[in-house]
Amino acid sequence: MTTHPALDLVDAVASRLADPEVQRFSPSYRQHLAYGPAGIALLHIERAAHGLGPWQRAHDWLAAASRQPLTSGPDSHPFYGTPALAHALACAADHLPGSYQRALNTMDDRIAIDVGRRLNAAHHRIDAGRLPQLAEFDAIRGLTGYGAYLLRRAPDGATTRAVLDYVVRLTEPLAHQDEALPGWWTDTGPSGYPDDRFPGGHANNGMAHGIGGALAFLALAARHGTIAHGHHAAIRTILTWLDRWKTDHGQAWPYWITWDELRTGCRAPSAVQRPSWCYGTAGLARAQQLAAIAFGDIDRQTQAENALAAALTDADQLKATTDKGLCHGFAGLVHIATRAADDAHISTAARIRASIPALLDAIHSADTAFRNGDPGLLDGAAGTALALIAPSTATPPRSAWDACLLVA
Repeated sequence: MTTHPALDLVDAVASRLADPEVQRFSPSYRQHLAYGPAGIALLHIERAAHGLGPWQRAHDWLAAASRQPLTSGPDSHPFYGTPALAHALACAADHLPGSYQRALNTMDDRIAIDVGRRLNAAHHRIDAGRLPQLAEFDAIRGLTGYGAYLLRRAPDGATTRAVLDYVVRLTEPLAHQDEALPGWWTDTGPSGYPDDRFPGGHANNGMAHGIGGALAFLALAARHGTIAHGHHAAIRTILTWLDRWKTDHGQAWPYWITWDELRTGCRAPSAVQRPSWCYGTAGLARAQQLAAIAFGDIDRQTQAENALAAALTDADQLKATTDKGLCHGFAGLVHIATRAADDAHISTAARIRASIPALLDAIHSADTAFRNGDPGLLDGAAGTALALIAPSTATPPRSAWDACLLVA
């Protein structure tokens, strides 16, 4: 029986990442979902769930991820420490009833305490009229990322609803220096640190670090039937913001908006940007598609889907995409296209799906996947291989490995 060529790449990557004892991680990466063992475990979990590989490899990588005491409390976040391993364990536990449940219950209790502490700090900050830091709310380090995990584990739980209430509140404007600013405006640069290139700060649009991730979280919660007071108004606020700043005939969105752009209402000229998951049109189009589906708004849904299809086939945008990985490379585009096509309206699904073969061609070997020397999830070989399984098998992901990306 013949297999899809991309599965050969997946198998090759999995073989090179078969034994956790062979890999060496820096201490700062060992507990990191993006770069460490927990992220690599997701590849083996998804392969095993598809019947493409043994569960033992997943167990081995999960054991490697939990070998040392895990960080919790203020130094942890959705991609580091206890929450990072909890995400991977939950993906395995979905397919192995009873496995890891005791550990997950303990982790969930710890996560709920940490989220409660973060929520208290966030509400005190809003009450004081101060601007947020990106790490307060973003998908990688903040409450949106915690919300993605909680939505899977306890979609109607009190902590999940408390995060939803916070994200709704985040969309309400803040008065700052006599200006009415979006509630997610930060006084730093996109790195989260003061930046002379961003005097007055910025509004981050991205899925990884900006309001795009919050939009996707609100939309996914609505699809799960978990609705907070002001939920739909919050979604509309974000969509109105994105409508205001769309470019190129409504088919692209900028990574962020600066203080000068906000005050003048005009975007500064910029080079063509890559349409990645973390920043750019691919991730934002998927978030808007999810929101439109939650609202039952077919016009907005097809607009988002056409914007995605345009980005995935635009030569200039693809030329700006030089990485192969999940976060900001071709693997991320493949995965978003696959997820979006499965949900797309009949009038646009074929157009999105038709873009996938050329995107797959850009990732043509295991050596390509390992080119930057990173074996991990976000930028490395494991994430690249993960993104190729669903389009190669013509089936949706069978674990919830991509829940941390807020694309499903």
